[in-house]
Order: sequence, then structure tokens, then C-alpha cells
Amino acid sequence: MTASKRIVVKLGTSTLTAGTRQINRQRMLEIVQQVAKLHQQGHEMVVVTSGAMAAGRERLGFPEISRSVPAKQMLSAVGQGRLLHLYSQLFDLFDIAVGQVLLTRDDLADRSRYLNARDTLDTLLEHRIIPVINENDTTATHEIRVGDNDNLSALVANVMEADLLILLTDIPGLYTADPRTDQSATLIPIVNQIDDSTYALAGGAGSSVGTGGMMTKIQAAHLASRSGITTVIANGSLPDVLARIVGGEALGTRFEPAASSVESRKRWLLAEKPRGLLHVDAGAARKLLKGGASLLPVGMTAVENTFERGELLAVVDPSGKRIAHGLTSYNSADLTKLCGAKSSQIVERLGYSYGDAAIHRNNLVLLV
Repeated sequence: MTASKRIVVKLGTSTLTAGTRQINRQRMLEIVQQVAKLHQQGHEMVVVTSGAMAAGRERLGFPEISRSVPAKQMLSAVGQGRLLHLYSQLFDLFDIAVGQVLLTRDDLADRSRYLNARDTLDTLLEHRIIPVINENDTTATHEIRVGDNDNLSALVANVMEADLLILLTDIPGLYTADPRTDQSATLIPIVNQIDDSTYALAGGAGSSVGTGGMMTKIQAAHLASRSGITTVIANGSLPDVLARIVGGEALGTRFEPAASSVESRKRWLLAEKPRGLLHVDAGAARKLLKGGASLLPVGMTAVENTFERGELLAVVDPSGKRIAHGLTSYNSADLTKLCGAKSSQIVERLGYSYGDAAIHRNNLVLLV
């Protein structure tokens, strides 16, 4: 069996409608069944879905309305709940719970909200609940919109530190030219590096019912690549397409990551300037230097500077030597209260908890 992975699957409107004006229940069931199968095999599945406006148009009888932002938000308001209800019903067939998460660019740009979104998504996955994510179209203004679910899916993959991003659409992948107008166009099976020539291959928006096109898919693949995430663009109507991609079959166009997620993350943690210092005792320093350990509050002796949760700190041993960089789970005021405390005392001292570790091992890189 393939090793367990964290996989983000983006479903375009054209995939959910199977090229028609309305949500195609049979197509949705086929895809949900594929996601459920991978979930049951132990993979952590995240779904980023389009289709809210299409579901709204269907419910209202396909009205002739303007293309204004309020009109689109009205369609989303009507369709969002219906779309989630459909997902819930279909995943219920496989005894799988889903949780709706609506996001905007502001949610992922603001550090505190970014962390809250990440923690919510992580907790859903820990409880074997599949997040179903969409942009919060109903209230989002132009300034805070991501604008398309291709780029939203890449942002989510980055937040989730996913292993794989799969963009399902109504075309087989990236071509050397537009296959709709050029019969000599051939599919590009693999892209090792995304550059200007890659973007030059992208046209405008493809489907009349969606907001994305090949350009936004390449943008998404580029963002994911820089985050150390592999991206595959493939035709959502292919039989068992998700399992075949996860199993390594060469379907669609595969975009290789610019660096492994671990290398990319470590370079950032090493290069970023720390916002504060966290002093630890000799025992905590030894555990950290052995590798694989989180920094627990019981090993902390002092906190320097003022910082917020999620910012980068330098960890300092008793001799004053910086031995690690890491992202803090708590702000400076909280850590000051937690110095020397056992993890079981965190709630007692703070009234809440963001986890047992001051710095989790996944967010820590050694300097020595």
C-alpha cells in the first residue's frame, strides 16, 4: 500500500457539473467515492470545492441576473448550504463526517487567523473528518478575495503542509498549445520548473461556469511548488483518477516541487530573524539536540522580548548558545507564565491550551 499522505483535492465547477449547467450528482458521487476510498486507506484528505454559485443558480431555476458582485454573492449564499448538504449526504454513505470551512485571503494573511485556520483543519483531520473548503464568497470583498479556488487550494495545501495537491478539471492537463484550436497540441506530462515559458502556455478562463482557467492552475502549482508540494492537474472524469494519481500513475500534468517541504521549511526557519529568545535548561537542551523532541514548558527557564503566537524564536541553552529556531505555540506573556510548568498544568495556568509543546518538533530546526 502507498505510504499515508496528506492530500488536497480541488474540484472545479466544470468537474462537478460534468459540463452541464447544474451539479451532476452522479459525478459528485463518483469523486466522493474516490476520496472516501483514499480516506479509508489512511490518507488525510482535504477537499477544496467550487460549485456554490452553480448550485445557487440551479436552486433558483437558472435566473437571468447581472454579473455584479452582489448577484454572485446571492447565488453563493443560496448554493453554499445546498452544496455542503450534498457532500454530507454522499460522504454519509461511507460513514465519513465532513466539516465546512469557509476562507478568504485575509484569513490566511493574518498570522493569528492563519494559525486558527491551520489548527482547525489539523483537528478535523485528527478526528478523521474531511474538511470541505470553499472561499467565503457571500461576504468577501474584492480586496480580501483569493478570487479562484485553484489558488485557494494551493494556499490551503501550504497551510496544511500537504504532500500532494490534485487539481481536477475538465481537460487532461497542460498542453503545448490550446488543444481546442490547435490539433497539433500535445499533453505535457511533467513540468520540472515553472517559469515564464510555462505561463505563456496558459490561456484565459476555460469553462463558462467556473472562475478559473489554466493560468490560475499554473499559479497554484507554482505556489505549491515553492512550498515543496507536488501538484497534478488531471481530468476529473477519468475512472478512479485520484487513486491512480496517488498510486504513481502518470496522468495529466505533474508539477515537481522546487524543494522538498522539509528542505523548504528548514531554509525558512534558518533564515528568518527570530522575534524572541527562549532560554532552556540543560536537560531540555540535551533532548532537543538528540533530535525528534518537542520543547515542553517544563524545560523553559526564561523568555525574552515580546512576540505573538506563531512567530519564530531562537532557543538558547544555559551557556547562552543558540541551539535551535522554532515557531512558538504561545505568545510571550503565556510562555512567561508557563516556564517550568508540566504540560498537564497548561490549562490550569492559562485557562486554555494550544497543545503540550511550547515549540512542536515539526516547527523546530536545530542550529548545531
